[in-house]
Amino acid sequence: MIAGKATLLARLYDRTKQFRSAEVGEHLEGASPTIFVGRFGYPKVFIGPMVPELHGDTRFMDTPEDWIPNVSTPEDIANFRLQLVRGKQAVNIRDTSKTTEMIRDIALSNHSTETEAQFVHRPIGGTFHEETQPFGPSATLKSLRIQPGKYDHQLEKAFYDRDLKAADAVQELYNKGSAISDIQRAFSVGAFGIEKNRKLVPTRWSITAVDSTLSEQMLNQIRDFPTIDGFRVYEYESLRNKFIVLLLPTTWCYESMEAFFPSIIGERLEIFGDCEGYEKKKEYALIGGCYYSARLAIGERLMAEQRQAGAVVLREAYAGYIPLGVWNVRENMRGAMKSQPVHFNDLQSALDYSATRLKVGMKQWISSTVMLRRIVQNGLPQTHRTIPLRLPMFFGSN
Repeated sequence: MIAGKATLLARLYDRTKQFRSAEVGEHLEGASPTIFVGRFGYPKVFIGPMVPELHGDTRFMDTPEDWIPNVSTPEDIANFRLQLVRGKQAVNIRDTSKTTEMIRDIALSNHSTETEAQFVHRPIGGTFHEETQPFGPSATLKSLRIQPGKYDHQLEKAFYDRDLKAADAVQELYNKGSAISDIQRAFSVGAFGIEKNRKLVPTRWSITAVDSTLSEQMLNQIRDFPTIDGFRVYEYESLRNKFIVLLLPTTWCYESMEAFFPSIIGERLEIFGDCEGYEKKKEYALIGGCYYSARLAIGERLMAEQRQAGAVVLREAYAGYIPLGVWNVRENMRGAMKSQPVHFNDLQSALDYSATRLKVGMKQWISSTVMLRRIVQNGLPQTHRTIPLRLPMFFGSN
């Protein structure tokens, strides 16, 4: 991630200390809806359950597909996520111990798993991140017991297919209707892939891996579809984010831009972005995992129509914005792409309309972009050969 955005997010994380995490002792019992695999120290990582002091069905606490529009504010999400207590035990990514088996059982279960955890000390802290959902206090596990139940049927089939490549498992599960959050969770515990290649994957990496894999597989087909007719503008707003998506009648190209307002934190408007041309993007996106989450939502819309298009995402984050994870971008973008678009016959009309729906002026947006600025100056590309395979990447502050 580029330094400017990383610095802004660090200041945001510091401000989230106002939230109160769950207060529990060294012993905890509850129904775990999920697990967490850390990344620090890789290939030795901390794994463990996320346990609220609640029993029964707690799956809603880790099903972001259900949070919009069922949750009113980002504070509501932060507050229930901070009730999840993280247990930790250090293991190698290829570990096959009892703890790893229990973590896998929780990740693949078709319901919340009753869990009993004993900690070395009282759990403390709380975590916010732009890539992953918030969670509450954490502590090293002294002991762990669970009441394993039945696996989710589709996840179980992928788990026991030792010859199925991980990318193919992800695609098959998605095609059969499994929730992306379920696929990401299972991916993280090494439930997919050729048996000899299976290993734990840090939660943060697994989220982006699934978004990236699915969207790239979609693009392999989308690049062969006919282009859309005319220009479209999609819009969606929730959780103090506004998304404008402009689809262009051209071959695939994509740019994702983000504007963070001074009222969030800092003294100036900050805009960050990254883009790609017709060919597969090789470098990791400068703005992080949200780039792939947004691309996935666009891919879903184009696949449904069997059409190809260029896409520009303009995201504004307003006062009170809280980093809740890249699911926030994915689900907001899904909301945008399922909405009824406004149609236009020319680019300027689409841009003029978009300007009325955003707080940042369109001239400032365009001056901060690479791909959109090039299209405004030179017109729409007629074939993918007119889009450079390596677009120069822009990032910065305004």
